[in-house]
Amino acid sequence: MPRPVVRALSKTVALILMVFVLSGLAGCGFSGGNAEYGVSSFFTPTDVGIIRYHVQQYRSGLRDFTARLYAKNPKYEKNPVQQRRKIDSIFAPRPTGEQGYASKPSNEILTAAFQEDVAEPDRVYLLSLGLWKSIQEAYNVRDGDVLLSGLQIPLARLQRLHHNVSQVNWRLKTCKNKSGKLLFITNEAKGDGYINMGYEVIMTQILTRIEDDIIMRGGLPEKYIFSVSTMFVGILI
Repeated sequence: MPRPVVRALSKTVALILMVFVLSGLAGCGFSGGNAEYGVSSFFTPTDVGIIRYHVQQYRSGLRDFTARLYAKNPKYEKNPVQQRRKIDSIFAPRPTGEQGYASKPSNEILTAAFQEDVAEPDRVYLLSLGLWKSIQEAYNVRDGDVLLSGLQIPLARLQRLHHNVSQVNWRLKTCKNKSGKLLFITNEAKGDGYINMGYEVIMTQILTRIEDDIIMRGGLPEKYIFSVSTMFVGILI
């Protein structure tokens, strides 16, 4: 091939690559979640990609977690159709359904889930709503998407989120009603002695991902000692 043609092709390829890169960077900077699976995702900073993945996994894991709790605790909502509707309402981009608790901050919702007397009789709904709203508050989730920069997620919010989720994990195993029975049946053995540890795995995965993000933001996860008087902390304070 003649050298002038080669030079012309090289310039053309370079121009195409330049346009490709610039359009990718523009998409990464301003497109939000719409370009998440497109070309621009290649140029997304590593920490942002990890955070987005973690939020997707939180949502998926908590949906499974909620379904498992309803299966173990049908007394809080006996109608399977209503159970599915409530789960969908919790994880919809814009929550639907009851607005009494849906408009409250996550720490108040989680507190209600374990209170002795509570206006909302469905504790599974409250617990799931409180956990997902905690994730939304900590990670700046809006309409199902996450802010583009990991630096826009304050370390203190992740640390408060880790504290609250750790406390939920502890309360699930310890909080009892007036009759001395656990508020939530989780790992109770079936008639054949089989214990479903699925919920425990989900909670461990959630806590591990939060810890990874804390470390990525330059912090260190803490160990906690909880008591019945320990309060859930506000994430947005």
